[in-house]
Amino acid sequence: MQSPLVDHVRIQVEDTFFSVDKALLVEHSEYFRALFQSGMKESTQEEIRIRSLSATGFCILLKVLEGDCPLLSCEENLKVVECASFLQVKALAKYLIASINSDNCIILYQAAAMFGLLDLFHRAALYIRDSYSELEEYLDCLSPDLLDYVESLLPSSFVAVGAHTPTFEFLEDVSRSVCYLDEETNTWRTLSYLPLTASTFLAGMTTLDNKIYIVGGVYGYNKQIVDQSFCYDPVTNIWSEFSSPQQLRYDITLTALEDTLYAIGGEFEKTPLKSVEKFNLSTNKWDFLSDLPQPAAAVPCAQAMGRIFVCLWKPLDTTIIYEYLPQKDEWLPISTLTRPQSYGHCMVSHRDNLYIMRNGPFDDFLRCMVDRFNLTTMQWTSLPGQYMNSKGALFTAVVKGDTIYTVNKMLTLLYTIEDSTWKFKKEKAGFPRSGSLQTFLLRFPKTDHSIAT
Repeated sequence: MQSPLVDHVRIQVEDTFFSVDKALLVEHSEYFRALFQSGMKESTQEEIRIRSLSATGFCILLKVLEGDCPLLSCEENLKVVECASFLQVKALAKYLIASINSDNCIILYQAAAMFGLLDLFHRAALYIRDSYSELEEYLDCLSPDLLDYVESLLPSSFVAVGAHTPTFEFLEDVSRSVCYLDEETNTWRTLSYLPLTASTFLAGMTTLDNKIYIVGGVYGYNKQIVDQSFCYDPVTNIWSEFSSPQQLRYDITLTALEDTLYAIGGEFEKTPLKSVEKFNLSTNKWDFLSDLPQPAAAVPCAQAMGRIFVCLWKPLDTTIIYEYLPQKDEWLPISTLTRPQSYGHCMVSHRDNLYIMRNGPFDDFLRCMVDRFNLTTMQWTSLPGQYMNSKGALFTAVVKGDTIYTVNKMLTLLYTIEDSTWKFKKEKAGFPRSGSLQTFLLRFPKTDHSIAT
């Protein structure tokens, strides 16, 4: 009979000793799992020495496995990539993917190529492709093969969908069109048309693995809920259907993380919901999760550093940020902000920052106020200046690299995030539709999508 695992083991890396929960290593590291279950003498030793790794990299590994989210220098990134590869720790590789930014994407790309972390390699390459013009002067450090791979990838495009409800009288209604901004010609072009029975009015929409997912939505004067859910693959230009949540809902928030969709809150029969469901793509099944702390519709949601955050608005102008913890199926309150506002707010993320946009109070309701919450320091900062919602349409903001895309019928405005502030970058054509919009990023072969709108 195999002896039970000792609770802790001492790991020596360089001249540093770490006392580590053995079960933690077995759970997350294929290297340690194989070592401790091999039956060799190392499997029962209370002290193990690992050569060829840095103590810094191993220390960061332990922090990540224990739930910390450290910000890493370029040198630390290199050491952590080596550690993730040698010890075969998928959770650490996922953390590195979630932390890709304009400062570290090149070093992570090179390191992932060197140590064979294929998912990190591909995701870093995609980031470089999307920020090519901003990073081009720094890419001469890449080998021809690495540069060729980046240039072979499809860049992401800014995509917008207007509010559409199914109608039999106007089957060719232009509101059915899904459009993208051709930045070279400064023209909005049609990517696809929604299925005849799909609604984007009060629907939840998100992207996952470069596909669009639509859940919920309503049609008719009585706000009848669409009980079908739709998926669009822009590479094949094919729409398909999948099962809807167990609780029919509209005005929902739909977000995605890894291989899972999350349907958050919403309404049913004019009653706000606090129920949350997840859809696992591999099982094709919806399951209920822990409820929101309060009923809410159109919940502002953003992902930062691979983590899901929502804003819930309470009376007396109080916004509370919650994080959803998938491992614990728990909503954890993170911080509270009190600001006067008249209606509505939304949230986007960049690096370890959350940006919360809201309308100003009373006669200032057209002003869009922006506050930043830093997840590392847990501090709030009000951004200098105010952005007019009628011009910048910040309530449809999408982040691509270090650039924020905002759009309305008149203009598409781009801002660059510098030192945690938004600076105007350039102006593009407005989206030629009235009403509410949903926006996101997609990759597709543009030569197959050339219908001007």
